[in-house]
Amino acid sequence: MALITALRFGKGRSKKASLSLDDNSVFSLEAELALKEGLEVGQELTASHIAALKKANRRQRCYDAAIHFLGYRPRSRQEVCQRLKQNGFDKELSETVISDLQQQKLVDDAEFARFWVENRQSFSPRSRYLIGLELKQKGIPKEIIESALIIINDDESAYKAAQGKTRSLKTADQQSFRRRMGDFLKRRGFSYGIIIKTIERVWQERQAEQP
Repeated sequence: MALITALRFGKGRSKKASLSLDDNSVFSLEAELALKEGLEVGQELTASHIAALKKANRRQRCYDAAIHFLGYRPRSRQEVCQRLKQNGFDKELSETVISDLQQQKLVDDAEFARFWVENRQSFSPRSRYLIGLELKQKGIPKEIIESALIIINDDESAYKAAQGKTRSLKTADQQSFRRRMGDFLKRRGFSYGIIIKTIERVWQERQAEQP
């Protein structure tokens, strides 16, 4: 048995609680866990209880790290797993936490794939092939990728991408315009046929707008 002789909660942004025991040992827990467990000075803890607290604390830390990572934008399961590994959490614990997050719909590869496609379409149009490759690299299963890519039309995406690029080519002559636009659309993953059609379309539109 060990007796809690002191319990101190961090101030300000600190979310830690420090426990001092009568055997002169000290260990910290997440403040949320300490409050949840109802720990208090004078309470006796068995060795198994202390071990369970430390295990629960590591799980809480892992969960909090995942939530923080998800706070910026949706993530794929693979992305979360890789981040937790980088943060030093073992695979078994990471998988347990990610499973919890999936049950809470905070990690959802299908939802992530839809987000990724819509984001690309809105802000950085590119080909179905290239977006599919990006999703594959993020660990999204093939069937989910195929479902998410249904809404993409390469002709429309190439035209939208070219419209944005045209603004930076206002002073380019025809040869320079075609070369630079072609290189740009190629980097976006579009096929040769679509590139040729798109360049002709935006060039004619630019010419029509000239005074």
